[in-house]
Amino acid sequence: MGQGYVSLADIEIFVLDEADRMLDMGFINDIKKLLKVIPVKRQTLFFSATMAPEIMTLAGTILRNPEKVEITPVSTTAETISQFVYHIDKGSKNSLIVHLLEDPKIKNVLVFTRTKHGADKVVKFLVGRGIVAEAIHGNKSQNNRQRALSNFKEQTTRVLVATDIASRGIDIDALEYMINYDIPNISETYVHRIGRTGRAGAKGVAISFCDNDDVQHLRDIEKLISKKIPVVEDHPFPKMNVIPSNREKAIEAKA
Repeated sequence: MGQGYVSLADIEIFVLDEADRMLDMGFINDIKKLLKVIPVKRQTLFFSATMAPEIMTLAGTILRNPEKVEITPVSTTAETISQFVYHIDKGSKNSLIVHLLEDPKIKNVLVFTRTKHGADKVVKFLVGRGIVAEAIHGNKSQNNRQRALSNFKEQTTRVLVATDIASRGIDIDALEYMINYDIPNISETYVHRIGRTGRAGAKGVAISFCDNDDVQHLRDIEKLISKKIPVVEDHPFPKMNVIPSNREKAIEAKA
């Protein structure tokens, strides 16, 4: 369209898929360009796995009196996936991931971070410790993403660090381990993330690092999946800065 080879003047149906990740990918400006050139009278279909406030706002600017079709979100995790959480200070996450990777059973692992910058920082740290790692996110070119994914599947790259948007293209049957370096702030995203392991009845291990900022997110996840995630107490980096529970705060206030 930008090169003048195609006209969108006769478009009748406009579809936005994976709309919950459009903002993360930085596609909003491209969408606005399209909206200026496609007909005002059209059918617009808008698909989203989650509906964060930002997505609701985006929908309001694109859709006119829409019919809303909603299905119950995925809220269960496969029984073949063993889930664990480590309560840890934010500054100890890098040390803990290196500690976990000392286990030779972890031949390769998919790691999720909340941001693209965070993914690059984790990769830089791991590479500096002699661990072969690559990042996959929206700032990487398609060729770079494909190469990183191929290297990971072939196990020449041991650690693949991804953001949620980039992970949509990851489908690895034999993946056994995944780590939530950052716990997602949307509970359903947790279910999607750990579902990358334990495919087709295989065993999987999902590990989450929970710092003080993630405590409420963890509670929301446990509420969604109706399951208490086992806590690993025995590790070299126990949380030092502990937030008191509401019950502890009440006892302290009475005292």
